[in-house]
Amino acid sequence: MRILSWNINGIRTLPKYHPWNTFKSFEGILDELKADIICFQEMKSSRALIPRDVALPGHFYSFFSFPVTKGGYSGVAVFADSRTAVPMKAEEGLSGRLQPQPPLSADERISPSYPLPEDIIAYPDEQGEVPSTFDALDGEGRALVLDFGLFVLINVYCPNETSDARLSFKMNYHLMLQERVRKLIEEEHREVVVVGDINICAAPLDHCDGHLPSNQATFYDHPARAWFHNWLSPQGPMIDIVRTFWPDRKGLFTCWNMKLQARETNYGTRVDYILITKGLIPWIQYGDILPSLKGSDHCPIYIDLRDEITLESGETVKLRDAMKQADGPQEPPRISSKFWDEFSGKQTTLASFFGKRAASKEVVGNGSPPARAPALEKSEAPSKACDAQASDPTSPPRCGQSGAESADASKIAKPSNVPRQPPVPTVKKRRSSDHTSTASKKQKRVKGQASIATFFSKPLTNASAAASSKAEEVIEIKDDALMSAASASASISASAADPPSSSQLDEDQLDADYRLACELAEAETNGPSADDNPSPSPSASSSSQKKAAWSELFAPIQPPKCTVHNEPTKMYTVNKQGPNKGKTFFICSRPVGPGYDKGKGERLREEVDHRYRCNYFKWASEVRKEALRERGRERTRTKSEGP
Repeated sequence: MRILSWNINGIRTLPKYHPWNTFKSFEGILDELKADIICFQEMKSSRALIPRDVALPGHFYSFFSFPVTKGGYSGVAVFADSRTAVPMKAEEGLSGRLQPQPPLSADERISPSYPLPEDIIAYPDEQGEVPSTFDALDGEGRALVLDFGLFVLINVYCPNETSDARLSFKMNYHLMLQERVRKLIEEEHREVVVVGDINICAAPLDHCDGHLPSNQATFYDHPARAWFHNWLSPQGPMIDIVRTFWPDRKGLFTCWNMKLQARETNYGTRVDYILITKGLIPWIQYGDILPSLKGSDHCPIYIDLRDEITLESGETVKLRDAMKQADGPQEPPRISSKFWDEFSGKQTTLASFFGKRAASKEVVGNGSPPARAPALEKSEAPSKACDAQASDPTSPPRCGQSGAESADASKIAKPSNVPRQPPVPTVKKRRSSDHTSTASKKQKRVKGQASIATFFSKPLTNASAAASSKAEEVIEIKDDALMSAASASASISASAADPPSSSQLDEDQLDADYRLACELAEAETNGPSADDNPSPSPSASSSSQKKAAWSELFAPIQPPKCTVHNEPTKMYTVNKQGPNKGKTFFICSRPVGPGYDKGKGERLREEVDHRYRCNYFKWASEVRKEALRERGRERTRTKSEGP
């Protein structure tokens, strides 16, 4: 039997990767994982949004825990093969306070007692306060507890420390988990398996930079690492079973930063674990990670259990018997999605209102269809559009009538008690916005043909715009505007710590484009024409100048070379919300790795490994400006060296 754990980073993300996108159903994905008990973390969904084939994946029984209030966040799931591993009991959360409707009875509960806030020494927050209940800790859909007879399985997704304010939440969740496991071991004398994303590195060997002297000296100073170190064997009751099979293996990482492309060089961390109690060691046959399986920023981790063991007394115990698996079909616990109202036929879903229905026939009296209305009655009650059309003999026939039919219909007299409505004229409403925009539009008169430089001119200020609106609107290029645009250009030093402002970058880029556009316009207007100089050489020279100017305008930015490796850099785009969103920049193209240069503030100079990415950074706008300056200098040199 295999138990597998995987942080999938979203149930909708997984099917987008190969080979998972080749399967037609979610059951096929679970079968491909080749495990009997599959534990997922970070489902990032909700009960209302979970697909049917995920909730009812064929021969797997499924169990879910979603956040109480925040949808599309966190969430864990357990899928148990109904043929080999059906749980006896199942609960949502660690505190016992998350209950279905109706609540679980005493016989349906796994434990008789649950952790309380007074049972732990809670970690205070920034205001020095500690939680009075576990409702907030257990309300983010982070744990499922299932009883398989031989052991109690806890699938957990522990909080990440995204900020200093989140540290107390993270620590208190760990303490609640520890107390729940302690009660199971000491008070109920049960064997426990804890699987999932703990979000802590257990030792320096589990961190990509753990070997650096600066990290080794202070590794356990973090409170979460210190707690985890004391919870694991030999200090604590839980055994890191996968590390037991690979005690000195380096690079046993399960999580990577995909934004840095860290998976290519295995620059990651090990934060996913399978922890067991001492009594389960004889049952464990093997354990490892599956780094070749893609689909998330984590990789799966698993253990294999033996089918049977021989006790010291000589008795052979089969795993199926120890897990109390029945020979025939076995029903899952009540919190399984199999018993959800929306999937068990007890609740009408919204999709049922849009399904196809058979056309029902009306029956009158003894079953005969209703009598058909006379043709005269039909003609006496035409539609409004047809009525208006018939009353106007000059208009063409409509509503599918021929000219003769419409003429005959117009001769039929209307009953006197039915007033004739005047014909409704077909008037098209004009949108107010169209009327306003049409009234406010002004036709611009251009002297001659506008040159390309006009499209790069700077927008007018309010004062100049008001003054120009009174005069005739003519597109012109003035020399003083060119001089002011040229003098306004200034170089901006780009750095990752202090990027230039958005308005300044746009203005500098506009200046550079404006100067080049003016040169194009000058080449077009001042170049020799065929009438003035019929010789082919000046005309060919002018064409070549214009062609070169156009090529410079649309030429792509050539990536600069980094200062350390002298290799072409790679361009990226800022996706984070803020003033720089959408801007492009260049950084070193080498992958990250142990000791890569994060910058002087984050990496000691003696610990930098230059085989990996250096700290080169430059905004693409600055690169374009430098390229335009260099092209301008080359044109100046070419003109000065010419005849």
